[in-house]
Amino acid sequence: MKQNSMPLLFEKSLPGKVAYQLPHSEVPNYLDQNVIPGHRTTLPELPELSEIELVRHYTNLSTRNHGVDTGFYPLGSCTMKYNPKVNEDLATLSGFTKLHPLAPEITVQGSLELISELETSLAALTGMDQFTLQPAAGAHGEFTALLMIKAYHQNNGELSRNKVLVPASAHGTNPASAVMAGFETATVKCNEHGLVDLEHLKTLLDQNVAALMLTNPNTLGLFETEISEIAELVHAAGGLLYYDGANLNAIMGLVRPGDMGFDLVHLNLHKTFATPHGGGGPGSGPVGVKGFLAPYLPIPLVVKNKDNFAWDYNRPKSIGKVSGFYGNFSVLVKALAYIHSMGAAGLTQVSHDAILNANYLRVKLKDTYLLPHDRPCMHEFVLSAVNLKQYGIRALDVAKRLLDFGIHPPTIYFPLIVEEAMMIEPTETEDLSTLDEFIGIMKQIAQEAAENPELLHQAPQNTPVGRLDEALAARSPKLCYRKPG
Repeated sequence: MKQNSMPLLFEKSLPGKVAYQLPHSEVPNYLDQNVIPGHRTTLPELPELSEIELVRHYTNLSTRNHGVDTGFYPLGSCTMKYNPKVNEDLATLSGFTKLHPLAPEITVQGSLELISELETSLAALTGMDQFTLQPAAGAHGEFTALLMIKAYHQNNGELSRNKVLVPASAHGTNPASAVMAGFETATVKCNEHGLVDLEHLKTLLDQNVAALMLTNPNTLGLFETEISEIAELVHAAGGLLYYDGANLNAIMGLVRPGDMGFDLVHLNLHKTFATPHGGGGPGSGPVGVKGFLAPYLPIPLVVKNKDNFAWDYNRPKSIGKVSGFYGNFSVLVKALAYIHSMGAAGLTQVSHDAILNANYLRVKLKDTYLLPHDRPCMHEFVLSAVNLKQYGIRALDVAKRLLDFGIHPPTIYFPLIVEEAMMIEPTETEDLSTLDEFIGIMKQIAQEAAENPELLHQAPQNTPVGRLDEALAARSPKLCYRKPG
């Protein structure tokens, strides 16, 4: 394996080493005879290692992963909360793991009932009337909801409604999903308080507006206090109000999107309801709607007949299927287990604790870093490292230095409306001692920035790999094994 023409010292492959060898077979070897069309005729160039070397290699790699089970993970707007292991155990019960997606309805009544119960629970928590659990991720949920918005307006003969409004503080998936669904987007400015600028919103509301996509609280961790007026303005213009549920962790049991005036909502079960998050999934992005939008939900839906549950495909206004089968079922099991174990009071306490933890960090750190909006936040808040630029230090340097302390960095440079942004979300699952340790480290890093900025420029130094050229790594990834020589 080579990098910049220099051999790497960790190459352990030697010719003749074998991890595992099958017994000799009497079946003739047709590898070189092209018996199977498209069959490769040469062996792949793989490392030659013994079994113990192979096991040690992957075991050692696994210890280099950072996750919420190994350390503090205050990644803003992603809710990296602890996932109770009892939920994992329940999802691995054989009655769930051995299900076939095409099994006859009568043989999977328990699973259909589970889906129905989770939909009912999510509807009660959000103030919606009906849900689909089919979308496999948050952005997939956004896309599904936008297809429903388009179908709704087209069914009403309003073909000109091709514009979706997105606040300047929105998640990047919002405009991306809107464009994928065939809409144009327009950005709504934020005011000096970090909230939607009502006056600018009014200038954008016309006969072409299909919807406003909104996160509440927004990505600054601030609650949109004028949400009722926003809803009235959008509805008066004939548009729909869509709720990005990424930040529902802050309001469970306190206020419901449906009561704020939202018409559609997507949730992230892998954020709010303690199912695993990261590493590419699996996730789940259910979509809930008010009753007038229910005819457009994807097919099939679970319905309760007189004696049993069944799939309902007879929905002529439906946007169709958005998943090969019906979402990531194991994630649904974990989410319902979490809801049952927490109960209504527990879910409300989650929000209280998330808000408390975020405000504790906000107050303790606001004199060390710049706080653009010095007011109570919800479950997350945004600091700025702009005050460290006088020492040549940026938010990236702070983030890299945190890795030396075994802490995953917060989201940096987002939202874009804050210079040198650091979005911090401690979640409700961290205790006071962890928060105090984080505060101490953040203050130490700020002091290092003033006294020894080169230390931050060279960070991280305590990790298996130092600071990478991230642009080069993204554009020219070296992911293929090549034998040395």
